[in-house]
Amino acid sequence: MVLAAHRTPVRGRLVATTVETVRFSRPERVDFRLVRGPVPYVVERFILTADRGGTRLTYDGELGTDLSGLGERWGDIVAERWERAVASSLAAVRAEAQRRTGPAQTRNVTPHTEISDPPP
Repeated sequence: MVLAAHRTPVRGRLVATTVETVRFSRPERVDFRLVRGPVPYVVERFILTADRGGTRLTYDGELGTDLSGLGERWGDIVAERWERAVASSLAAVRAEAQRRTGPAQTRNVTPHTEISDPPP
């Protein structure tokens, strides 16, 4: 397990700092859990599984807020940026996979992203 921090530009000079734990479960899984960030709860999972002679990368993430309606609105703002960041990362993974194996072997790959409510 490692502790990772990154800074994300929000607007102008405003920057959000996110700190999360990253756990690697070789060879099939990478888990992230928010320690500090713009919302109180985030967990993410990247899971690798064998699929028709290749490998499928599945992403699943949960984002939770507090403060009732205000928190819900803030969560919507954060989730929009979060989803864009995840989509960008998955696109980069796909591009690298295509570069390494050729587009014919990855042309039917569609990243799966699911954002759901946290467990009670």
